[in-house]
Amino acid sequence: MRILLVEDDHSLARTMLSMLREDQNTVDWLDDGQQALNALLQEHFDLAILDLTLPRLDGLEIVRNIRQQENQTPVIILTARADLNEKLQGLDAGADDYLTKPFAMAELKARIRAVTRRGSAAGTIAGLTVGHLILNPENGHLTINGEPVILPRSEFQILHYLMRNPDHVATRRRLEEQLYGWEPGAESNALEVHIHHLRRRVGKTVIRTVRGVGYLLDSQAAAEPVCP
Repeated sequence: MRILLVEDDHSLARTMLSMLREDQNTVDWLDDGQQALNALLQEHFDLAILDLTLPRLDGLEIVRNIRQQENQTPVIILTARADLNEKLQGLDAGADDYLTKPFAMAELKARIRAVTRRGSAAGTIAGLTVGHLILNPENGHLTINGEPVILPRSEFQILHYLMRNPDHVATRRRLEEQLYGWEPGAESNALEVHIHHLRRRVGKTVIRTVRGVGYLLDSQAAAEPVCP
């Protein structure tokens, strides 16, 4: 999952980055409200964790703006503002949840799980299901025809995105964002290597190459018996 963290307390942000990345997430960090708004309108994120008191643009304005643009990225507001009216304003603006500081990382992670479960139209109790493939986003486990497979982080990130968007082309850039966010990635052929390994697990025809564009998870092929 790709998360945008918007927090101007650098010490807290560094701690959160470390802990969120422990759970198979790609996390990008901004400390400026206007930059955060631009990023949410121009990039794809699975979740935004948003402070309210930010330089240049308040977090509430960010939420209102993206909802006006019909951007449905799940948003968890994280702030020191504990007043009930502030909380109601945040939720009325379009936030999905609201957590006040100080907080426990375990609670934030639980709220992330709840918000992303609600936001996933393709989700089931067991996870994302496409044909014979079942992926549990909470632990990174893949089940193929009832057989469990533990995926490396990079393969999980790619397959998670493809399974949330079956039969739709994912560009190379979009998949690389899932892996690296804005940070420098690996060598130029890293994505192809990860796709090659995934195909060995799920079947060669399940993940199709769309020449010059990217990759596509074929739901019809995923319903067929796996033929590595």
